[in-house]
Amino acid sequence: MTDVPSPDALFTPLIEHAIELSAQWHDGTYRKSVWRDPAFEVPADDEIQIPVIAHLAAVASIVHRAGWGEPVVAAAYLHDAIEDMNRHGRRLRRKQLRDAVGTEVARLVAQVSEEKLDEDGHMRPWRARKEGYLESIRTARPEAAAISLADKIHNLWSINQSLDAGEAIFDALSGDAEAQHWFHQSVLDASLTHDDERLPPMRERLRQEIERLDTQVT
Repeated sequence: MTDVPSPDALFTPLIEHAIELSAQWHDGTYRKSVWRDPAFEVPADDEIQIPVIAHLAAVASIVHRAGWGEPVVAAAYLHDAIEDMNRHGRRLRRKQLRDAVGTEVARLVAQVSEEKLDEDGHMRPWRARKEGYLESIRTARPEAAAISLADKIHNLWSINQSLDAGEAIFDALSGDAEAQHWFHQSVLDASLTHDDERLPPMRERLRQEIERLDTQVT
């Protein structure tokens, strides 16, 4: 039993708390992608839904494996908490998140969150939201750029996997293939304003997924 790590060695209290908060907030919400690895058989009458928490765990894993520390991993688990409503249609306020996980994590989450609503509470246009997001990544901390890259790596990987499986994934997305290429390439370019040795491998991984997308849609 000496090879089995203790709970303390698996997750710090902050990361454990972030996992619990993200699981609670996103409970009952699902990804637009419906791809599932063919190794896992799905009954013919099963409506495939991918829980949002699966994406959050993937992003946090990418960040952790790239060498980033505890606050960045915690923020990765929570990176959609401000941006996305829960299943009851409620939005999490930044102060609520700051009170729950502290200023550092809340600031990172804010830096990777789109401003989805205008001053009147209406949804802003897709392109305007993305332009604002890109400017935030350019001026944010390198840690925020890492979360952004990890998020886009997994998002674009999911799109590519769906395309490989013959799924009409763009029917479920706000941006078509051209828009997705523009946005993911722009995220990669925005990250170039940051100088950290942990970022280049993440940029390269995103570049590979961009090339994969281009190959599939041309």
